[in-house]
Amino acid sequence: MAMVMRQRRPQPSDPSPSTYTKLDKANKSDGEGDEEDKGLGWFLPFVTLAMLRYMSASSNIIHDCDEVFNYWEPLHFLLYKTGFQTWEYSSQFALRSYLYLLFHEVVGRPASWLYAEEKVQVFFAVRLFLGLLSVITETVLVVALSRKYGKRLASYALAMLCLTSGCFFASTSFLPSSFSMYAMSLASGLFLLDKPAASVAVAATGVILGWPFSILAFLPVTLYSLSRKFNRAFIAGAVTSIILLALSIVIDFHYYGRWTSSVLNILIYNVAGGGESHLYGTEGPLYYLRNGFNNFNFCFLLALLFLGILPIARRKYAPDLLIVVSPIYIWLGFMSLQPHKEERFLYPIYPLICVAASAVIESFPDLFRDKYLPRSDSLMVKAAKILRPVILGLILSASHARTFSLIHGYSAPMEVYKILEHHDDVGNGSVLCVGSEWHRFPSSFFIPNFVSEVRWIDDGFRGLLPFPFNSTLGGTASAPSYFNNKNKASDEQYLHDINACTFLVELQLKRPYLTRGSDLSTWEAIAALPYLDRELSPSLYRSFFIPYLWESKNVFGMYKLLKRIPNDARY
Repeated sequence: MAMVMRQRRPQPSDPSPSTYTKLDKANKSDGEGDEEDKGLGWFLPFVTLAMLRYMSASSNIIHDCDEVFNYWEPLHFLLYKTGFQTWEYSSQFALRSYLYLLFHEVVGRPASWLYAEEKVQVFFAVRLFLGLLSVITETVLVVALSRKYGKRLASYALAMLCLTSGCFFASTSFLPSSFSMYAMSLASGLFLLDKPAASVAVAATGVILGWPFSILAFLPVTLYSLSRKFNRAFIAGAVTSIILLALSIVIDFHYYGRWTSSVLNILIYNVAGGGESHLYGTEGPLYYLRNGFNNFNFCFLLALLFLGILPIARRKYAPDLLIVVSPIYIWLGFMSLQPHKEERFLYPIYPLICVAASAVIESFPDLFRDKYLPRSDSLMVKAAKILRPVILGLILSASHARTFSLIHGYSAPMEVYKILEHHDDVGNGSVLCVGSEWHRFPSSFFIPNFVSEVRWIDDGFRGLLPFPFNSTLGGTASAPSYFNNKNKASDEQYLHDINACTFLVELQLKRPYLTRGSDLSTWEAIAALPYLDRELSPSLYRSFFIPYLWESKNVFGMYKLLKRIPNDARY
């Protein structure tokens, strides 16, 4: 006789047969539905970032002369056999990697064939390539955030990656620190997608191919990835490092003409050798705090406050997001202790600032939620939810004001040099002279072929200036005697015969002295654009565009391209 077991009728007090996790609780506590769980796809972040990075590539100014003379100029020499060389590229010192330049020549070389003599187009083709790298790596980061923590946090991060001034400008700057920034975005995204081996390989690429000093910023993600899947992550990182280091040494041998490693040389110069970066200027310990606020405004403050929501963050984001944003504090603290400071040194952590700030904004309601009644919406919780888009809108508005101010206040140098190509009536062999404005020279990509050379003229600067690559001395393999690592000026760096100048570039400010271009019997202005006078303009009005006040409160000089008047035309 078969026995039939009768199942007990479920009682109202029985738990639901479906599993309800803490993640589900977090997702539904704010009233999100299933749509929230789906997260963002790949299309929206990619297209949105692509539009903003295209705008950056086409309108970004050059923020640092190091970008020009250590990267654009050597690339120009590789493509056209002319360009300026700095002491770091002397084979005696060999501090800069040609592997990094060759990575960009992959785009620059075909563009130089396509555009022939239109070198400015080659410049912008390389910039578009940089923007594309930024788009791809940041898209991975945004999608990873969405899948791990939901659509809201990812959307906030996407908005700030697109519009904050720091990311807008750094994304298309031709600098190793920008490349490390791309690697940081990609490595962090892969880490959140639970791909530790790929994350470590990307981190190694960012350090070796990009900026060796950024290794400190990559440590948290790298070490935690190794702790998860040591064998796979270690092998991926080791193989990537060995391949890139070997490539770097071989390529450095080809260009410098001797066996050396630029990666090792720059580490020895700055670390083991003590370095002498103080020769190029020093700043106080608060420099990066001021700079961070200028480039990220309230986003930067919220990122720093991430530690303030640590109890909430431990429940919602631990451990992955805590690992991802930790380089902000490690890197900011370390770099603030160094006497020589530059804005570009913070580039590697720029995307993380947006991520940390997004997490803080997304957590506003949790600050006021009763931990025993997490699903209840009190008046304060509702107010905090309304505050989120308000704060985000304030950040994006201030960011736009900063971006607008910089582009419209300081774009004159690039625009003035573009006009030079329309004055080829002087014939070949022209000489363009630049005095105190040498540090705003936008690169040889803006110099048309009818100008035979660009020369510096003495305006009182006593540091060492770049010299043209000398092919007779060996080009990239040369070690000219006029280069030194003490920033001491060379007698050969200036053109002493001013009469040899065909064109002259000057910034004329409201100062109680005359410039060379003031001599109207010798020079005629063929281009003049306003340039924001930083010294005479109030800090608030020059840093952020405020409608109706930006032009009236700020003081402007005139950035001029001058052409020598022929002797027979003077009277």
